[in-house]
Amino acid sequence: MKNILVDIKNTIIVTIVSAILLCGIYPAVVWGLGELFFPHQANGGLLVAKDGTVLGSDMIGQNFSDDQYFNSRPSAAGTGYDSTSSGGTNLGPTSQKLHDSIAAAVTAYRKQNGLPDSQLVPADAVTSSGSGLDPDITVKNADLQIARVAKTRKMSVDAVTALVNKYTEGRDFGLFGEPRVNVLKLNLALDGKI
Repeated sequence: MKNILVDIKNTIIVTIVSAILLCGIYPAVVWGLGELFFPHQANGGLLVAKDGTVLGSDMIGQNFSDDQYFNSRPSAAGTGYDSTSSGGTNLGPTSQKLHDSIAAAVTAYRKQNGLPDSQLVPADAVTSSGSGLDPDITVKNADLQIARVAKTRKMSVDAVTALVNKYTEGRDFGLFGEPRVNVLKLNLALDGKI
């Protein structure tokens, strides 16, 4: 009987210590490090207009389909860009449905951007990411959209190209990933909101 009481006491002590460490101290340390080293990301990556209005998050993709805007990467999250239903298509490389949807997307992309049938289309322009919420596109994808956006907005190609260059982010730590363009930032800059 004495051993059972000692075991119960030790179990209660371990539970209390674990709760304090894992439910109090550890989350506080992670939160503090996030606020210290990554404050923009830790607070949702919110983009705020000059008047203080929150315009969106630069960490979550949004749907832009009007010709005056750069198009985001396609989304398979819910009905599209649904942050509560993040996910990809889960279609494999042998899926006829995936093949047909990509072929249709390539045709639509070329038509929207006035590209010849021989023009290669970047993969990120016609396939969704694993989360369906990717906020960035490749520089090549942005470059192929410049002429359409410039024409629709009655801007010079050089002015739109300068904005694309301004909102192009390099490799992470100069080493990982590829250069990319944040679509929300770029489109908000085109509208003069940031």
